[in-house]
Amino acid sequence: MDLMTILQILDSTVRLGTPLLLMCLAGLFSERAGVVDIGLEGKALAAAFFSAAFAYYSGSVWVGMLVGIVAAICFSLIHGVASITFRGNQLISGVALNFLASGLTVLVAQTWFAQGGRTPTLEQARFNAIPLPGAEALRDVPVLGPIYAELISGHSILVYVAFLLVPLSWWVLYRTRFGLRLRAVGENPAAVDTAGISVVRLRFAAILIAGILCGLAGSYLATGLQAGFTREMTAGRGYIALAALIFAKWRPWYCLSATMLFGLLQAVALRYQNIDLGAFVIPVQFMNALPYILTIVILAGFVGAAIPPRASGDPYVKER
Repeated sequence: MDLMTILQILDSTVRLGTPLLLMCLAGLFSERAGVVDIGLEGKALAAAFFSAAFAYYSGSVWVGMLVGIVAAICFSLIHGVASITFRGNQLISGVALNFLASGLTVLVAQTWFAQGGRTPTLEQARFNAIPLPGAEALRDVPVLGPIYAELISGHSILVYVAFLLVPLSWWVLYRTRFGLRLRAVGENPAAVDTAGISVVRLRFAAILIAGILCGLAGSYLATGLQAGFTREMTAGRGYIALAALIFAKWRPWYCLSATMLFGLLQAVALRYQNIDLGAFVIPVQFMNALPYILTIVILAGFVGAAIPPRASGDPYVKER
């Protein structure tokens, strides 16, 4: 395997891992505050549809992205009202959001566009690749030139934003008062409440951040990775992001490596449809299933080893 082939696979890894990274960071903020967010899938799916639809109508990808973020925030607020205000079961609320998004996006897409639950193809209103300065000039430089020109340069702006959000998330969670309080709410909400800090307000802030990040993930899927919305286009990425979050032990930098691992498996599956090992051939169906197989392995093998925030999944009832 030559250098260019490796770089092409890694380039696909970055593109495919970006929505997973954004959703994984969304789950990180939510679960660090003690709110389990199974609804990452539904929020990203809703954002994907509304971003593609409004990008098509307005002719502006930025309008589409903003509407997609608003849609994801609305779903986050539904989850917050159900699980924080009314102290409902967080898992059931998240699953309900996924079902709602799955049906709603197809219904509205068919009503608006009559194309079988799809949006029209976006010709111009989408995020395009951004060549970084000097990429073409350095392309012929041995080793480092192709790495810069093929792997680092040439991604859409949301890819770079996603990678910048990793150190930003680390700084917010571990170097700010807000992050300290957020993590404290996920560990011991009663102590936070005793200190006179609103547990409800912090948890709502966390799920709003999660909504924004899922909005970016959905917008990237529909207007960056692809050129329009297709039904169920998230394809289980929200659940994969949750598995990556467990594998990353709820830490931002580990989230990056975990999601890129899943992205690598997807990239390999797309590039090598059938792998001939001589004695037998690995079929394309197995290759496509690799990311989901890894998800099951991680959930089976690491759930017990990875210790979540102690108050994760528990509704807080204020003592009177």
